[in-house]
Formats: sequence, C-alpha cells, structure tokens
Amino acid sequence: MDGDIRLWDIASRRTVCQFPGHQGAVQGLAVSTDGRVLVSCGTDSTVRLWGVPVSTLLEEDVSSDKSAVPLETYVWKNAFRAVDHQWNFDRFATGGAGVDIWNHNRSAPEQSFEWGTDTVVSIKFNPGQPDILATSASDRSIAIYDLRMGKPAAKFIMRTRTNSISWNPMEPINFTAANEDSNCYSFDSRKLNEAKCVHKDHVSAVMDIDYSPTGREFVTGSYDRTVRIFQYNGGHSREIYHTKRMQRVFCVKFSCDASYVISGSDDTNLRLWKAKASEQLGVLLPREQKKHEYNEAVKNRYKHLPEVKRIVRHRHLPKPVYKAAATLREMTESRRKKHEKRKAHSAPGSIIEEPLRKRKIIKVE
Repeated sequence: MDGDIRLWDIASRRTVCQFPGHQGAVQGLAVSTDGRVLVSCGTDSTVRLWGVPVSTLLEEDVSSDKSAVPLETYVWKNAFRAVDHQWNFDRFATGGAGVDIWNHNRSAPEQSFEWGTDTVVSIKFNPGQPDILATSASDRSIAIYDLRMGKPAAKFIMRTRTNSISWNPMEPINFTAANEDSNCYSFDSRKLNEAKCVHKDHVSAVMDIDYSPTGREFVTGSYDRTVRIFQYNGGHSREIYHTKRMQRVFCVKFSCDASYVISGSDDTNLRLWKAKASEQLGVLLPREQKKHEYNEAVKNRYKHLPEVKRIVRHRHLPKPVYKAAATLREMTESRRKKHEKRKAHSAPGSIIEEPLRKRKIIKVE
C-alpha cells in the first residue's frame, strides 16, 4: 500500500532492487516475456515501465544503491486496478474504469474498450493467442476481447464477482476464474453458458489464482487464510497450506519450474512453499530416486483401497476452517433438502433443476 516494489532473490532472501515512484497502492505488476521489462500500475493513475536488472542477481555488494529509475511513466485519467503484458510483443493492457491497450513506445493507449462494465479488477492475456485477453469486473461480468477485431468478443455475468482469472498455458482455450462464492470455475472460451468444472474446498472468497507451467494444476489463495493446489480437472484440492501467522492471502504464483508456490498475505510477508509437500529437495542419488519411484508405484497400485485413500487424502485443517467447512456443508445440505421438498410438492415439470455448473451463470451476451 506504500507504493514500494521490490525484486527479491529467493535463495538468499534479500532485496536485489527497489522500484520507487508510485504515490499510492500498487495494484498490478506484469513482466514481459523476455523478463527485461516490468510494468506497474497503481491508484495514482500512472503506469510505469522499469528495466529489470539481470547482472545484479550475481552481485554480493549490498552497500550499493539498489533503487531503479523508471524507463517510462504514463499518466492517465483514472486509477488502475490490474495490468498484464502481452506474450512476445511490446504491448500491455491495463484495467480500471475500462480496458486500455498500451505500447511501450507510445504515451497514450492504442485501443480502449468499454462494454458497460464497472471497474475492471483482473486482466489476463491468452498465452496461445496473444491478441485475446480476458477480464473480470466488479459488476460480476467476465469478458473476452480480441484486439484484431477491435471490439469485445464475448461476455457473461455470474451471480458473484470474479476476483482473478488465469488461462491454462497448455490448453489456452480454457481458463479458470477465482470467485467470491469460495469456488473456482473452469470455462471453455468457446462455450461460456456453463462451467466445465467447479473446484470446491475454500470456505471464503478466492482472491487469486495461477496455473502451473505444466497446465495440470493451479494454485489459489483465499480470504480464509489458506493456499490450496487443485488438479485442473479435479473438484477438490489435493493440497492445503496454512500457518498460524499467515493472514488473508491476496496473491499466489507458481514458479517457472512448477516446483514452488509463492504466496503474499495480509501480514506483509511472502512465503515460499513446495508444490509437492513431501518432495525431497536437492540432488537425489540413483538409489534414492528408485526408492521414490517404487513408493509412488505402490501408492498408485493400492490407491483404491479405503485405508490408503484416507491416508493420501487426509490433511490437517485449522480449527476455524474446519468449523466453517462443516457449517458450509450443513447449509448446502439444508438447501438441497428444501429444493427436494419443494419439487416433491409441486406440479411435475414446474421446477426446472439446473446443475451448479449452469446455475451460477445468469446471462451470456
């Protein structure tokens, strides 16, 4: 919230470089595909381009000045809430009162889009089609824009707001939305009238989401102070991370090698987690590698047994999360019983039953 941007060396846990300049909260950060340019935006209605120092990653001199100077500063009419850089090109998009497309070499937006939306809170370029981007707004809408057409391509409205969006890097037609109703919804961009999969387990609003580079799983951070990892087609999480001191999680990221997860929470701390909690770090001897492979094969062979399944799935939950999950299950069961009684005492065909994948979508435009 103080406008401070830092580049960290994870191995030594030290600040490599600072990027001062913003006069208010920094709402969005994005890096170009080659990793040389950092784009930041904030509530001070400015977008700043920074050069990412590569050589300083190897320097040990901590006494030198680590502050960077912005390459460009763009001042605009409205505050910004989100930014994302286009894949392999010199353009980036910002979200706020509308969607603006910028070029590194121009001081004003190349294109601007408005589709009757409220404030845009999340924006993401498609990794397979660089000219396609998806946005979510505070009016509960999710919109897809095509820069080649110069106009919006599709839009639908959900029952609750979507806080963040992430495209699947291996299947770029699919994206997953982190929603306020504590669920995540995976969509096929060609068929937006229903979700492909509903990912449950969080007990409060999901604030951020990011896909693994493998495209097989994604990580979510929630207002319930937990970080969860889901399979891309799984309804429930395979892993949950929490600590006593970690507060509400507002941002999460997968590392580029899919081995680590980074989370940022309300207690002003960054935390580094292993993507596989039981994975052994460091170099493995051949016999250690064979032992791990044998153990995985045994678990896979007997995974259908109830005893093995319970051990594999069991995770310790914090007491507030455990109680909230029990309350949520009770409420869901109560709604289900009420719906069944209403259906039983109504005329046949008068009550239409919709699956959850369709029920959460109000309108497709």
